[in-house]
Amino acid sequence: MASPAIPWNLKLLFYVMCAVADFSVRKDGTINRRLLEFLEFMAPANHRPVKGVSTADFTVDERTGLWLRLFSPAGVSAGEKLPVVVFFHGGGFVYLKANSRHYDAVCRRFARRLRAFIVSVDYRLAPEHRFPTAYDDAEAAVKWISKPGRLPESADLRRCFLAGDSAGANIVHHVGSRIAATLKSEAPNRDDFRQLRIAGHVLIQPYFGGEERLPSELRLRHAPIAALKRTDNLWRLFLPDGSDRDHPSANVLGPRAPDLAGLGLPRSLVVIGGFDQLQDRQRLYYERLRKAGVEARLVEYPKVVHAFYLFPQFPESRELLSEIKSFMEEHQLQ
Repeated sequence: MASPAIPWNLKLLFYVMCAVADFSVRKDGTINRRLLEFLEFMAPANHRPVKGVSTADFTVDERTGLWLRLFSPAGVSAGEKLPVVVFFHGGGFVYLKANSRHYDAVCRRFARRLRAFIVSVDYRLAPEHRFPTAYDDAEAAVKWISKPGRLPESADLRRCFLAGDSAGANIVHHVGSRIAATLKSEAPNRDDFRQLRIAGHVLIQPYFGGEERLPSELRLRHAPIAALKRTDNLWRLFLPDGSDRDHPSANVLGPRAPDLAGLGLPRSLVVIGGFDQLQDRQRLYYERLRKAGVEARLVEYPKVVHAFYLFPQFPESRELLSEIKSFMEEHQLQ
């Protein structure tokens, strides 16, 4: 079997990242956060534009500690309206934060290249906060930005996209489904999203699972970053005690999950990497979206690993930004 072409410095970085992540899991299933904080590099907010983008942090819920980081492109002219991208970071629901260096950098690139406001949500992590906390936090953040005056006047909430990678893309599916259900209902909280229109979903290498092993999971079980043993363990840390990987949170196409046709999902962009063991589930998700009547677009990069787009060394990371920009421009609601 062929191997992905990864620069030696990235191979070393991947090895260190994965070793630290694995070592941080204690025998009792808790996480050594102190170890992770010591080794993880954080990026502070910067109100002065850096590479054409300024950042600011906002508290969404003081009680839970939920917060978000807003990335604002410089040079927005008077009267100009820019789309909004609500972004959920990856990390298997267990690792990383909105102010992690890699996610700060990639959201900064998004704001600059997509010419959009990026709202990066720092949801609470498992196993301290298992299912459904990440989804609750994500929904709360979307509600927060939906209130008038929370975002700059040039932010167009009628052109809002939900985007995420890995676990963040899983959040996009579930929270997007929640919002669609709320908007279709007569529930009192429908007004929470009155100012908002979801123009599309961007799911970058979504983290889905299931009890049955699919061919790519077996063929690429030792793939960089998202090795099968590691993703299995992350599901154990996130899902409710006693649950298996056919829980609807993980297996969104499984026997316990709702039919995609009834969820009211918007246009979707699904991104797949050829050396990602999750790819068969991602491709099935795309195919089921199409079967359910959802307008969906698939972008495949045969030579990349999981989380490739966080690293500019991969030329595909730059290509992906162009694909997302094209998707947004094609599908912005008028």
